[in-house]
Amino acid sequence: QVDAHNVVPVWAASGKLEYSAKTFRSKMNKVLDEYLVEFPELGEVVPWDREQPKDIDWDTLIDTVCSQAEDVPEIDWCEPGEAAAMEALLGTKDGFLTKRIKSYDSDRNYPTKPMALSGLSPYLHFGHISAQRCALEAKKRRHLSPKSVDAFLEELIIRRELADNFCYYQPHYDSVAGAWEWARKTLKDHAADKREHIYTREQLENAKTADPLWNASQLEMVHHGKMHGFMRMYWAKKILEWTSGPEEALSIAIYLNDKYHIDGRDPNGYVGCMWSICGLHDQGWKERPVFGKIRYMNYAGCKRKFNVDAYISYVKRLVAQPKKRKPEESLNSAAKYSKSEKD
Repeated sequence: QVDAHNVVPVWAASGKLEYSAKTFRSKMNKVLDEYLVEFPELGEVVPWDREQPKDIDWDTLIDTVCSQAEDVPEIDWCEPGEAAAMEALLGTKDGFLTKRIKSYDSDRNYPTKPMALSGLSPYLHFGHISAQRCALEAKKRRHLSPKSVDAFLEELIIRRELADNFCYYQPHYDSVAGAWEWARKTLKDHAADKREHIYTREQLENAKTADPLWNASQLEMVHHGKMHGFMRMYWAKKILEWTSGPEEALSIAIYLNDKYHIDGRDPNGYVGCMWSICGLHDQGWKERPVFGKIRYMNYAGCKRKFNVDAYISYVKRLVAQPKKRKPEESLNSAAKYSKSEKD
């Protein structure tokens, strides 16, 4: 049996559902060296002489998928295939490990600095490159930027495979029933709390809220096919705040995530929504209306962290000219005409 989705096979990393990254990390580190090695050379391929699989009507299948997603804008920034994936990882122009890794540790959580991200999630999701290959190449270059490489490996291996652990051992991975008891209780206790706004799924999908920052994040996902990681947290938490209860919030978040994200329909996506709405892999925080003890995020906090106006301007340009320039070029232009970012 071959498990190329992970570095460490999910059942070898842990035999049970893990509570947090802290409990999972120590188990992973004990076995990581055994699995994080170069791939073995394949021997001679033996011709297949058994029953042939049934023919697949690819045209009909593709037509069906396209008809179901006819309102999802096509993206052109992400070239498919192994060669494109390796270019994104090691390219001489904008390769993550060759050109952009140094800023990963300091800048990856700033939505106004998208080039600090690896941009590898679509390739990992569709299997165009393996996490093992990315990790091996990163380790070779650790001496160039130790902090950034360590931070990247934490996300690529520990956090990513923690998401796999949850989806593998928790059958309710996409439901409030899959949250820990403390989270289910606090969400239930505050389910009837009065909300300042209540939006329908259609309003949220069309970015018709009173929050320009949230609208921008939704539009980035729809038109770019990929929302910045920091904004994904704010985006999902606001859905909890603006819907009738946690069950509806989680359902809408997963629906939108899977429909529009090129890296959606993935353990990372389900766990991201569960972390934001149900406190998965997190702890209880100060109790407040609607959220209970679930970690809270708001517009003011985002404004203190990064240049909100620059991010909104970037998304507006992205929506208006999706085919004319690269997203990072739009952002640089937007930031140029905005106030300097305040850390």
